[in-house]
Amino acid sequence: MRSSGELTVAAGFASLTGPRAENQDFGGVHIGTALERARHGVIAAVADGVSGGKAGRAAAELAVHALIEGFYAVTDTLGPARAMQAPLTAYNRWLHAQGKGEAMTNSATTFTAFALRGRRAHLVHVGDSRAWRFSGGRLARLTTDHVRPEPDLNHVLIRAIGIEPELRLDHATIELAEHDRLLLTSDGVHGVLSDKRIAAILAENTSAESTAQQLADAAIAAGGHDNATALVLDVVRLPEPDHDGILAGLSALPFVERPQPGESIDGFRIDRVLSEGRHAVLLVATDSEDGSAVVLKFPRREVLSERALRLAFAREMLLAQRVTSPFVLAAHPVRPDRQTALYGVQPLLDGETMQQRLDRALPPLPAGLEAATRLTRAVAALHRLEVIHRDIKPDNVMMTADGGLKLIDLGVARLPRVEDFRPDEIPGTPGFMPPEQFEGNAGDELTDQFALGVTLYRWFTGKWPFGEQEAFQRPRFGKPLPPSRHRPEIPSWLDDAIVTAIQPDREARFGDVVELLRALEGGSLLERGGKRPVPLIERDPVRFWQVISALLAAGLLASLLLR
Repeated sequence: MRSSGELTVAAGFASLTGPRAENQDFGGVHIGTALERARHGVIAAVADGVSGGKAGRAAAELAVHALIEGFYAVTDTLGPARAMQAPLTAYNRWLHAQGKGEAMTNSATTFTAFALRGRRAHLVHVGDSRAWRFSGGRLARLTTDHVRPEPDLNHVLIRAIGIEPELRLDHATIELAEHDRLLLTSDGVHGVLSDKRIAAILAENTSAESTAQQLADAAIAAGGHDNATALVLDVVRLPEPDHDGILAGLSALPFVERPQPGESIDGFRIDRVLSEGRHAVLLVATDSEDGSAVVLKFPRREVLSERALRLAFAREMLLAQRVTSPFVLAAHPVRPDRQTALYGVQPLLDGETMQQRLDRALPPLPAGLEAATRLTRAVAALHRLEVIHRDIKPDNVMMTADGGLKLIDLGVARLPRVEDFRPDEIPGTPGFMPPEQFEGNAGDELTDQFALGVTLYRWFTGKWPFGEQEAFQRPRFGKPLPPSRHRPEIPSWLDDAIVTAIQPDREARFGDVVELLRALEGGSLLERGGKRPVPLIERDPVRFWQVISALLAAGLLASLLLR
């Protein structure tokens, strides 16, 4: 899988006094070092001092400083929500007490803040400043104003920092997506600009700094009579998703009956049933947000436990987002707050499965070799990440209309350091499973290699290497017949490659799938009349080591001179 990466955020801030004599708004952002972002996160806040108090600006500024300093002072194990609550609670008690004195009589401030950690934003809010998210071209308001409900009194705060002895903060947690734009505004901005106007400025997608300035300028230009403050956070890059995080998100999604053609769920209109498998039903749907054709995968609860189904969906979502290979199916991006039930979303591939293609006719040898090489590359890409597919078969390989190939159905994959299925739920399809899996092996690189070898055997011959198979039948493993016995045009090198991969004795198989890939690529080159480029170490070993020695000597001399 790609490097776990780190949270990357761009920030912009603008605050204009406007026609008022003093700017009582205050905002702050602390992005910090990579270590601070990993341990604590990014913190951003906007406060608007209450004008009826004696020291509104001081109340706002001190609140932001109290949050930022206190947030990074507490242990990172406390969690972002509590790490924000603790310093603000202490500051509220102090400000409430000061409000009874002469210097800061009735001082109070609104307060809205984001703490970004990992792939989530944690929000705290009190008063009538606001938080927003602009994602996928849509603006969503994330906060509720704490003001009097009467239309002519909606400027009167009923909650703010300093008003009450005990602070009552609103909390929310938001799942982030890359390219989200988070926004904090004082009422001098959103009290003048409509939601539509704010969305239009955010949609221009200028830099965070420029966007914040445009919002503040637009508010004053529209006749605003208050201070205008905007703080923009652009989510540039998120850490890669982790299995536990995805599983935790899925745990809140309920199982539902699959929708029928003509019905809709979460904005996906169901067009038709694509297939009904043992573990899932695939439905072709249209995404109403962008018009794209997708496949919704709904679990069937008759075979696996609910726990196993959630594990399977978490695996598939994780791998679809993190495996970077043109031969492995990727995910269809869905806004985190959109999905209300347990199902998966994938792009609709225009084509047919390898099994469907095989049912029509055996592939010509050159085209068959190209597909076999691509499929082996897909498996090698998974193994490079320590991921075991565990259900490689022609039904799980898509041959796309544009000539491509995709390995699909990653829901039963085995991932490193991730909770596995129970022993009685270990996946696999008889006929593609080697002897050791019938003895309890939960799946490894060599069992995947065996399944891949059987898949290639059937792809080139349409036959089973160990005799005809029935569902749930354990094969009788003997000496497999070479594929050329069923199809004489198959060359000897391809015979050897496939037969090696499907040896019942796991020690007799290739050391890994990469060795099988080399055999296929080398043989394919010969079939095209080409020659394998011979590396220098094979053409002239003496010259190879002379070159290496010269390079090492040059490096040593350079290091001595630099020292």
